[in-house]
Amino acid sequence: MTTRLRRLTDVRQARGPLVEAYADVRAPLLHLPNYSLRALAERLERYGQTPGFAAVLAFDAGDRPVGYAYGNTVEAGDLWWTRIGDDLDTEYTRAPTLALREIGVTVAHRGTGLARRVHDELLAGRTDRYASLMVNPAAGGGKVQRVYEAWGYKAIGPVRPAPDSPVLTAMVRPLHP
Repeated sequence: MTTRLRRLTDVRQARGPLVEAYADVRAPLLHLPNYSLRALAERLERYGQTPGFAAVLAFDAGDRPVGYAYGNTVEAGDLWWTRIGDDLDTEYTRAPTLALREIGVTVAHRGTGLARRVHDELLAGRTDRYASLMVNPAAGGGKVQRVYEAWGYKAIGPVRPAPDSPVLTAMVRPLHP
């Protein structure tokens, strides 16, 4: 499958195609409050105004969005870190870090390496020292977390980012190994 990637740093340009891809990727979960399109729109609005915001979108040959990743830079003391624990004070939390907020690929494009391409493009050229993400350890029967481990991430602790969110595993890796 032929896909092209596009990096955007303006949330207004990223919003439309990202929401379209998200609706396809998360279709079975859209009825849950944390996965609703409204919740996504709120997150995009918030993160899109923060330092280092970037999104990478994947488009198929028909110019339909089929994958995405987005994130922003977080610093020491950011809510990203304090949710993991008040006593978390490590080299990761003291350095500018890319918080990979979300990554998704439509069903038809899973297993093609597209998620890794989108991920790597989001990380490319960034000056942050680390990349961090949060994953549901139950996703795919643990497969999703194992994929992130294969990409160089290591678990650093449990986190519940929102009251209606499941407990996730926070993971981190050097941005430029």
